[in-house]
Amino acid sequence: AKAQGEDVDIFATAASDADNKLESEQLDILMLGPQVSYMLSQFKEKVKIPVEVINMQDYGLMNGEKVLNQALKEIG
Repeated sequence: AKAQGEDVDIFATAASDADNKLESEQLDILMLGPQVSYMLSQFKEKVKIPVEVINMQDYGLMNGEKVLNQALKEIG
């Protein structure tokens, strides 16, 4: 993010703690790991921010640049 000149705060949390984070953090986007993609509609109903599933290949290869670009594209 810094290499692209982006000032962002990125963190990860377990799906079981996501509700607590949604209450305590101010988020622009929620990115779900592919292993919890089945929760996509559940989170879309709960929040008024974009909710996306991280591309499985990018997640597996830990391609942070692509995941960041996916998030930035969604939040415009």
